[in-house]
Amino acid sequence: MARIKSTVFDKKIITTAIADSLKRLTPKYQLNNFVMLIVYIGAIITSLITLANIFKGETYGFNLQISLWLWFTVIFANFAEAVAEGKGKAQAESLRKTKKDSFAKLLIDNKTEKTVPAYELRKGDLVVCQAGDIIPSDGEVIEGIASVDESAITGESAPVIRESGGDRSAVTGGTKVLSDRIVIRVTVNPGESFIDKLISLVEGATRKKTPNEVALSILLVSLTLIFIMAVLTLKGFIIYSEKEAGIISAGTSTVPILIALLVCLIPTTIGGLLSAIGISGMDRLISKNVIAMSGKAVEAAGDVDILLLDKTGTITLGNRMASEFIPAEGVDVKKLAQAAQLSSLSDSTPEGRSIVVLAKNKYGLREVENCTKINFIPFTAQTRMSGVDIKVFENSPIYKIRKGSTDAIETFLKENNKNFPEQIREITNSVSKEGATPLVVADSNKVLGVVVLRDIVKEGIKEKFMELRRMGIKTVMITGDNPLTAAAIAAEAGVDDFIAEAKPEDKLNRIHVEQTKGHLVAMIGDGTNDAPALAQADVGVAMNSGTQAAREAGNMVDLDNNPTKLIEIVETGKQLLMTRGALTTFSIANDISKYFAILPALFIGLYMVDGKSPLGILNIMHLTSPHSAILSAVIFNALIIVALIPLALKGVKFRALGAKAMLTRNIIVYGVGGILLPFIGIKLIDIIINAVRLV
Repeated sequence: MARIKSTVFDKKIITTAIADSLKRLTPKYQLNNFVMLIVYIGAIITSLITLANIFKGETYGFNLQISLWLWFTVIFANFAEAVAEGKGKAQAESLRKTKKDSFAKLLIDNKTEKTVPAYELRKGDLVVCQAGDIIPSDGEVIEGIASVDESAITGESAPVIRESGGDRSAVTGGTKVLSDRIVIRVTVNPGESFIDKLISLVEGATRKKTPNEVALSILLVSLTLIFIMAVLTLKGFIIYSEKEAGIISAGTSTVPILIALLVCLIPTTIGGLLSAIGISGMDRLISKNVIAMSGKAVEAAGDVDILLLDKTGTITLGNRMASEFIPAEGVDVKKLAQAAQLSSLSDSTPEGRSIVVLAKNKYGLREVENCTKINFIPFTAQTRMSGVDIKVFENSPIYKIRKGSTDAIETFLKENNKNFPEQIREITNSVSKEGATPLVVADSNKVLGVVVLRDIVKEGIKEKFMELRRMGIKTVMITGDNPLTAAAIAAEAGVDDFIAEAKPEDKLNRIHVEQTKGHLVAMIGDGTNDAPALAQADVGVAMNSGTQAAREAGNMVDLDNNPTKLIEIVETGKQLLMTRGALTTFSIANDISKYFAILPALFIGLYMVDGKSPLGILNIMHLTSPHSAILSAVIFNALIIVALIPLALKGVKFRALGAKAMLTRNIIVYGVGGILLPFIGIKLIDIIINAVRLV
């Protein structure tokens, strides 16, 4: 999926959102948001009263303005949600373009190929794909290996390898085979493909309110009900107070004014933006090429306090490279390098190739000379060795060279009745403590020395972990390395803990332990053996290149197959929670200011003594009149929603702060700021509307 880089002010999205915000002015739609439903009902009532004023020939200008601004408030809230959904729809449209009507070569009885439309394929069918073919459906490679272009899904032009029997067997419908021939077992039925699910998710069709949203909605409903009861009793209080004060009604207890007062006091700002905040959280992940299967998963990422990360490819670059030759006592380093190179010529692993390159670059060693016969011993996972048997002359004995792990070489020497020297054991222990991997090189008679392999820790990863630590998140590195190597890399990378010599069940057990202690855990994986742990984790991120089992077990999928993306996912989740908390704080703080704007202006005429009201001290904004105070507050209430739409969609700027520091910052910036801004805004609007004589 090509990344969508549309902004809040994308012309096409804005145009569509304006139309959608008007279409949503229906009771059925407004029932989804109780706070905005109250504003919607208020707009209808004030509109009917205004029409009645017009037909009776009564003054209607003030009531008309109240009605219009209440409708604008509802429309602006609809607009915020429509813009957020519009970005998702744009992303969905780019996904739809990847769905093409195609044909498949259905394999019948493992012999005959029959061409059928792709939509006829069913789960379990076998299809053949060759160079140039579009993969017709999601599936797993069960035979062969091929280069596949996945740019339609990931946006990355570089082809990837998909092969049978490993953790890179999953293929996605709509991608293209570039080379070779593979047989794929279809794993989904029509309409259930990965792209179908993505389209549904990014459009928001399956979006449900998250637990935090539900809890906040209940709070907003409760506050709204309290203010409804307060305003309902206010009219009687005003009539009684005016009677006791001996004044004629100032017309400040009309239904439109009371409705305007109610709308200004209830939390309309966060009520209008709440849905947009949730949708935009998923959109921000999609912009990072991560698909969250639910809003709950995004929220959980924000609450995570334990991260389980594989060492290889996440914390380190992934390929251990030869960096140094350490000769045994009495052995020339060049002889060691030559033996290491010879023993690595049949080792096709990245480590083996790096040894050949280091010997070539450092000592100019290029080829084998003066040998009548040479037999290469390839590296295998069972022997953990590679080597070469050389015969210099026809009648000379075979000269054996081996390179491998310490244990493997020790066994090799024992088979040749030789002992493993303690000096070399000390060297290998020292190398391991430094976080490197030692490979021992020996011939039939003795150990020649040690090759040092280093898995380089990624640049900047330590600073990332420091940020996470400041946020209260503990990082746990998972590696198959021995404890000494694991401890050294953990120290260099700055992780809080590590699991050495880890097996698949160790990951699951660690997740269970942490969750039992009340922690929320996130992990990342791509293999079938990772599926149980991905399913158990609160946030399970599966690689798109991984197996079908892994993708189905996780609640997020990383289309870029980048293990370090887990850190970005946590930051995005944190940003979502920060944004919701910040705007909730701002909204409630706004209501406090609007209280001081409206209520003093409403009652300033009561109990006047020598032209002065005892309630006048509360009119700290010095608003011109009760009517201008009401209108100014209603206008500010509507405009602030528009002003905060970019913040709701882009999110509050992420900072790696702990919960206490974050709360303090929110109170200062969005609490105090939320109180002060309405004082300024309402006063300016009051000046303007009086200058142009709107009241």
